[in-house]
Amino acid sequence: MKRAGILIIIVAMLGGIGSCTPFSRRTELKTEIDSLSYFFGVSRTDGIVDYLANQAGIDTAYMDAFYKGFKKGAENYGPDDIAFLEGMRIAHLINNQWIDGVNKDLFMGDSTKTVNRMAVLKGFYHGVKNSDNMSTMNAQTYSNTKMEAIKEENRQIKFADYISDGKKYLADNISKEGVKTTSSGLQYKIITEGSGNKPDEMSRVKVNYRGTLIDGTEFDSSYKNNAPASFGVNQVIRGWTEALTMMPVGSTWELYIPQELAYGSTERPSIPPYSTLIFVVELLEIEQ
Repeated sequence: MKRAGILIIIVAMLGGIGSCTPFSRRTELKTEIDSLSYFFGVSRTDGIVDYLANQAGIDTAYMDAFYKGFKKGAENYGPDDIAFLEGMRIAHLINNQWIDGVNKDLFMGDSTKTVNRMAVLKGFYHGVKNSDNMSTMNAQTYSNTKMEAIKEENRQIKFADYISDGKKYLADNISKEGVKTTSSGLQYKIITEGSGNKPDEMSRVKVNYRGTLIDGTEFDSSYKNNAPASFGVNQVIRGWTEALTMMPVGSTWELYIPQELAYGSTERPSIPPYSTLIFVVELLEIEQ
């Protein structure tokens, strides 16, 4: 009697028992398992509206379409239906997340530029069907090469001032007293000439240093850390490696490093892409 009473209360809450469609609030709940199943479904809706709006990108104005799609998916869940819905899901993923992601990466936030959405979808479709007899590895090699070229072009446009300012600085600096230039474009000035051995590329060295941008902004310094830095000569930027192999222990040099011998297009903390860098480097010892 107690269980029967609970069922009657639950049914009353739902609006009663009677003939109805599968999704009517008057759904028949004849057993405790029916009631458990129903309320299990209700319990899983917590946060679903926020998910649809914020992660699935569904405008709440189109919730009626969501309800229709849900009902169709619930009433048709055979193998064909599951495959169809998965196709819809992946197409939606490509349309929203993939396209947005590649646009941000490729065009650096320029909303006026975009890849060809339908071409991406067609490529995916024919890739799954293997219609073109093209391996995914070949396609990936082609797309990666083209994407990197486009990204480099857009980076150079976005950071053109850093490139031109660096070139101008080095062109003016080359004629200053004491500045020497190597065949690679590295410029340096000897502040103190040491008398020790010169490291090679396989050496490990201990140095003090201070690094700045051409406008004088300091981005790194071992002096601030109150401790010299140790590293392999071949584990640093090319401009450092070249300079260190020319420096006798005990030397202090000022280096003027073109962006090609520094970090190039890579953006690092406090160092914009294509930055010409200036370092004062004091070679303390060769550790091994």
